[in-house]
Amino acid sequence: MSLLEKLSRRWRLWREGRRFKRSLRHVQGTAGPVGQPGDVVVVALVRDGAYYLEDFLRYYRGLGAAGFVFCDNGSSDGTLERLRDEADCVVLQSTLPWGEVENRFRNHAAKVHCAGRWCLYADMDEQFTFEGAERIGLPGLVRYLESRGQTALVAQMLEMFPDGPLRAAAGWSLAESVERFRFHDLREVARYDYHSPEVSFRYALGQNSVASDRIKVMFGGVRKRVFGEDCCLTKHPLVFVGEGVEPGVHPHASAGVICADFTGLILHYKFAGDAAARDADTLARGVSVHGEDAKRLEAFADEGLSLWSDAAREDQSFAALEAEGFMVRSEGYLRYLEAGA
Repeated sequence: MSLLEKLSRRWRLWREGRRFKRSLRHVQGTAGPVGQPGDVVVVALVRDGAYYLEDFLRYYRGLGAAGFVFCDNGSSDGTLERLRDEADCVVLQSTLPWGEVENRFRNHAAKVHCAGRWCLYADMDEQFTFEGAERIGLPGLVRYLESRGQTALVAQMLEMFPDGPLRAAAGWSLAESVERFRFHDLREVARYDYHSPEVSFRYALGQNSVASDRIKVMFGGVRKRVFGEDCCLTKHPLVFVGEGVEPGVHPHASAGVICADFTGLILHYKFAGDAAARDADTLARGVSVHGEDAKRLEAFADEGLSLWSDAAREDQSFAALEAEGFMVRSEGYLRYLEAGA
């Protein structure tokens, strides 16, 4: 990159950052960090998330989250009204185009509201979990990471689906979808070393260290097989916002982190509810930057479209997923759990 190109890029980023700050509105909640130092705070980007909200709040509160920061992109379905009486929720809003603001939104929310705390990035259709979650919760997990001097946990995203047509889920509640979406399919998953030049966002990983070379960055899976989407399955959902850490520099990554030697799991319910209607809305608003929504919507023309096949697996235990080459477990963390955390 030439000097002129570098200067031009810096000028463009400065202008976009200034535009974002001007667009940002603080809707509710504290103006500073949420909870206490060392707490886990959930940061979620949302637009029209009313379908997910009740279960989302219940799930992460059950895990031990101290509070929430919702980064709203212009909800009009009652999301903001529903959150109004939630004392543990901060709501920020910017209605600029999604593709322009998402990284800045994540970064800003973490730096302002999670400083000295653990930031748990979670999309509305995701349920982050980890081995021993039902026993130790998020507080027990971060105690382990802190004892090892680790500042992030890598997680792999498992696409969940039912054993019938996806269209049937349009009439199901989120809780019903979670119950019925019991299957996954790990065929066509490509695995790359954490610092591989094949990883498209390797610029965001260059300053990071990972405690196990068994942890890979993965792409593809069942959505590639059915829709042709080469989506990334690997994220840094849990990050300590401290000195030297730059949170949320990419939708899937933070920079300057020390990653643990085992992985968490993100159960992804992208096709819960009326997924075809959501994709149609995204296309109509012109916020899709990667074309995946159009691919899915075209496939949804088939009323019988299903992700299920004879290769689908129902066992989502950590041992089973490790055997499939998807999860990484560590002896140190398992000993921690056995000792009662």
